[in-house]
Amino acid sequence: MNILVLCTGNSARSILLESLLNTLGQGRVTAYSAGSKPSGKVHPQSLVLLGEKGHDTSDARSKSWDEFGTEDAPVMDLVVTVCGSAANEECPMWPGAPLRTHWGVEDPAAASEPDWDPAFRTAFDILEKRAKAFLDLPLETLSKDALKPHLTRIGDIL
Repeated sequence: MNILVLCTGNSARSILLESLLNTLGQGRVTAYSAGSKPSGKVHPQSLVLLGEKGHDTSDARSKSWDEFGTEDAPVMDLVVTVCGSAANEECPMWPGAPLRTHWGVEDPAAASEPDWDPAFRTAFDILEKRAKAFLDLPLETLSKDALKPHLTRIGDIL
């Protein structure tokens, strides 16, 4: 299952969830992240926290969702928005007509620098709970229609 995680800037929340899904999924899913208006760099606190939690950040980069709308891009099964801005934006048409869901989280990058650590940890903890709940599902056997209510429920997990 290919998953695209979207956020406007692609520097914090989407990067965190991409890494969580790839690490916790252990090959069951392949997650990517992108932004509608990418910042061009991963927030330094995202890298600090992911590194501290044992995630490989060597390939982490801020990228545009345009990369995933090309003919040679991976076909997505699911698109997850993690910020309100991206959820409300007109998204490109993704090949394969993937499911869409919104798992909104407050933007830790909006916190002042002295508050980065608790803000990023809070976002990470919420996203980790959601990633685990998602990965606990029998993804290999659930139809798209059967998956939809689970995706909505997971988006409410705090």
